[in-house]
Amino acid sequence: MNLVLASWAWYDRLMEYIPSGQTFSLRAVFNGIPEILSRLPITLSLTFFGALFGLLLALLFAIVKINKTKIIYPIQAVFVSFLRGTPILVQLMLTYYGIPLFLNYLNKRYGFNWNVNAIPAEVFAIAAFAFNEAAYTSETLRAAILAVNDGEIEAAKSLGMTTAQIYRRVIIPNAAVIATPTLINSLIGLTKGTSLAFNAGIVEMFAEAKILGGSDYRYFERFISVALVYWVISIIIEQIGNFVERRMAIKTPETITNIITEGEH
Repeated sequence: MNLVLASWAWYDRLMEYIPSGQTFSLRAVFNGIPEILSRLPITLSLTFFGALFGLLLALLFAIVKINKTKIIYPIQAVFVSFLRGTPILVQLMLTYYGIPLFLNYLNKRYGFNWNVNAIPAEVFAIAAFAFNEAAYTSETLRAAILAVNDGEIEAAKSLGMTTAQIYRRVIIPNAAVIATPTLINSLIGLTKGTSLAFNAGIVEMFAEAKILGGSDYRYFERFISVALVYWVISIIIEQIGNFVERRMAIKTPETITNIITEGEH
């Protein structure tokens, strides 16, 4: 904690050398970054849990569509079509107001005693982001699953694996390699999309930038501040994604590479 405070003290001293103009203040751009970053854990938690639950739902949606599961598939198709055909902001508001109404209905209908008002707004936001992410990511996963070599699946069946084992040991690991680049792009998009959470009363980074702008009417400078923070986060996620891609890449065995090299010489 002392180290963090010391680092921000150094940052405050640096601010003294940055000019502050009347029309546009460069100092206002940078001196708001520490307060915006104080909301970073909320933004990251919305991103992480939205992506996690969205990925699980997307996998379920993809499997249902591939297998054309009776009864479930038509419901899933309509649900996904609705999610793709409506703005994420509208979905966020429907979730924010709709889930409490549904839970209150269950309380009255079945005599439950759930305290709906005690549910954090973050729960509704995560649900909205997860469903929206699942609607788009499901097609990515479906295409990746269908791209898995049929020979590997047949080999797994010949070994006596069950359908669940084939998915867990063969299909999902291979599909993950194919889908990772697109999933990383979706994660970056989700991170930026969490800026809409302020509409549900959640004070994340964008909301903090608006609060700072309202305190000194330097809205433009504060929005530049939060834009820079989102930009850096996106670059970090992209670099992590590139690292994961390299680690997951199926490399040519060293012995085969040596044989090919020797043959060329």
